[in-house]
Amino acid sequence: SLRGSWRLGNGNGSVSLRGEVPGCVHTALHRRGLIQDPYYRFNDVMYRWISLDNWTYSRTFKTPFDIRKWQKINLVFEGVDTVAHILINNVTLGRTDNMFNRYNFDITSVIKEVNFVEVRFLSAISYAAEQSRCHKAYSIPPACPPPVQKGECHANFIRKEQCSFSWDWGPSFPTQGIWKDVKIEAYNYYHLIYFSLTPFFVKSTQQWSLEIESIFDVVSSKPIAGLVTVNIPKLQTQQTYSVKLQPGEGSIVLLVNINKSSTVEAWWPNGHGKQVGYNVTTTFIMEAGYQIEKFSKAYFRTVELVQEPIPGSPGLSFYFRINGRPIFIKGSNWIPADSFQDRVTYDTLWLLLKSAADANMNALRVWGGGVYEQDDFYDICDELGIMIWQDFMFACALYPTDQNYLESVRAEVSHQVRRLKSHPSIVLWSGNNENEAAIASNWFSIPHADREVYIKDYVMLYVKNIREIVLAEDKSRPFIASSPTNGLESVGEGWVSQNPYDTHYGDTHFYDYSSDCWNWTVYPKTRFASEYGFQSWPSFSTLEKVSSTEDWSYTSNFSLHRQHHENGNDQMLQQIGYHFKLPQTTDPIKKFKDMIYLTQVMQAQCIKTETEFYRFSQSEIIKGEGHTMGALYWQLNDIWQAPSWASLEYGGKWKLLHYFAQNFFAPLLPVAYEDEGVLYIYGVSDLHMDHELTLKVVVHSWSSLEPVCTLAKNGVTVKAQSAVPIYKESINDLLERCRNCTRKSCVVTFYLVGEGGLQSPMNHHFLSSLKDAVGLEKAQLSVSISHAKLRYLILL
Repeated sequence: SLRGSWRLGNGNGSVSLRGEVPGCVHTALHRRGLIQDPYYRFNDVMYRWISLDNWTYSRTFKTPFDIRKWQKINLVFEGVDTVAHILINNVTLGRTDNMFNRYNFDITSVIKEVNFVEVRFLSAISYAAEQSRCHKAYSIPPACPPPVQKGECHANFIRKEQCSFSWDWGPSFPTQGIWKDVKIEAYNYYHLIYFSLTPFFVKSTQQWSLEIESIFDVVSSKPIAGLVTVNIPKLQTQQTYSVKLQPGEGSIVLLVNINKSSTVEAWWPNGHGKQVGYNVTTTFIMEAGYQIEKFSKAYFRTVELVQEPIPGSPGLSFYFRINGRPIFIKGSNWIPADSFQDRVTYDTLWLLLKSAADANMNALRVWGGGVYEQDDFYDICDELGIMIWQDFMFACALYPTDQNYLESVRAEVSHQVRRLKSHPSIVLWSGNNENEAAIASNWFSIPHADREVYIKDYVMLYVKNIREIVLAEDKSRPFIASSPTNGLESVGEGWVSQNPYDTHYGDTHFYDYSSDCWNWTVYPKTRFASEYGFQSWPSFSTLEKVSSTEDWSYTSNFSLHRQHHENGNDQMLQQIGYHFKLPQTTDPIKKFKDMIYLTQVMQAQCIKTETEFYRFSQSEIIKGEGHTMGALYWQLNDIWQAPSWASLEYGGKWKLLHYFAQNFFAPLLPVAYEDEGVLYIYGVSDLHMDHELTLKVVVHSWSSLEPVCTLAKNGVTVKAQSAVPIYKESINDLLERCRNCTRKSCVVTFYLVGEGGLQSPMNHHFLSSLKDAVGLEKAQLSVSISHAKLRYLILL
């Protein structure tokens, strides 16, 4: 490996320093103390010069082996960010222009005992602008992000993390660097490049099989024969195959039938079973002499995306069946955990993903404007049972389809699918984020006469190229062309449907910041909610690290600068104003902290209301809509310290929403809503068995901790994996029953309890806005915290 210390210099040689590989220019400058933390205050704008310059990485290295003994020697870059000219010993090896590709250069004829390797970067900003200028036939919108994002233009013309040119929750830091491993490989005869395991369940024989695919670079001029042995000790399965490798890129595909007398334990999503994996040893013994031994893990699970007619409803269903069982998808959307990928460590990923699993999530959507995540990310998801909806990296834009661009994308897709397809956590490939909707709803004001050109490009890119490759490389999981989409209906309409947000098909994205979020009737009764959300501010402790005293107010320049969503700060105030009193204090810093707190309360309550609506809609059809089978709110994590839709702050701290999510995604939950003065409670269950439970409805007055009245309803049957109505009562009757209660003076709480410690979280239903609540008193709380060794003592 050539990871470690390299030289790094800018275009005119005025800056020269040491830079780590993997790494990027910004983190190198920061580590050497040449710039402040890029996230501090207004540095995203102050440091724009870094991305506008052209930087060069270089180093010398001694070849650690005798060059003459090897038939082929490669210089391999796992990831180059992004546009670079690569030389060794002053000989050009080639150029790179795709951050998501693996680049492999044959250096057999140019390598020496001591070598000088150079990676000369070109500014991503100037490259994207130049590509856009060269595309003369017609424009490919959007040209630039909205001014509020303080971003860079033409991100769609470069195969690079799209949000690095700015997004509505993130800064603009178009990085340059060698962002993944770089290494020298030397071999004779043959070399293994990709290795994957894909499980299949054969219904006719009721037997599991494992497809093992190995892709080699074969340097020998004639075919190489040999034996491959596959051993899975835990499943008493061992098979040996005679194989032959053809010169060039040779591949071997083996089908291993799992011993029928062994019990195969399947891999299940979080909350539905265990995440069992089996150790597999694959040994290649070829006539050319040396052997390769590959240790890997096999997971057994099947996935189907079910789109079929529903009785009593037009349209089609849209839900996932895992191992033959329909699973309600609960989770969120994942964005890059940092603007600088080299700062995203295993620990960063573990903290964020474990927080998702701890909040009862079973799925995340890896959103199409970021990066295909690192191997560690998918390994952790495999281990935690988090299903991944994997977008390809295209988002909120139209894209070119000239030959060079398509070739680059084809290489990217085939590399990523080969790299990732062994992961049981990945349950879906999706072509892009919101690009079908962008054409259908005409986001970019394209004249009707020109529409066909863009539809043709759309089909060319996502269907004729990406989809073709995915289907050829991976037959084990479904593919959809976009999100939101109408699924099979979109396919029938030529891949771009009239209205991709149709609630009778596919998935929907839904945002509405002006309607009152406590009003469940504004939410779409969709088949699958794959994006929805509300903003909030991160805690003061998180903001404090990147700001100074004069920034600590809701209307400061800093607060405006960090808000990349048009009118976002005002929208939060408006939403808070529906139900809460705004802070009245004259102490400016206290006022700022109170505002931050209220934005988090509002966000948590809004997303709770919407998510519970989706959960209780899973088993019913009303006016042709319903059977909602997925709720992925936008978004899980943050890329920096700023207001955003996230439930986890930059650094991993839980916002109020994340604590709420732990409850609203609980496996067993009673959910209430009010309709025309009647209170309805549904029992929602992800459990695999029906349960006889007791529903407890407890009414409290705001002025006391003692219940005003309690109702216990016994013998409530909550059916496995469904949402059933279990209680209804008019609010007037309820208030009558609980004397001394009015809508403003009381609140309803309720929970389910069963045998053997089975209990749901406590849920609540507000009978009025909290700003109108009567009898609330200031809790006189004092807190002291002391800690010794590994224990904390918290006195409340």
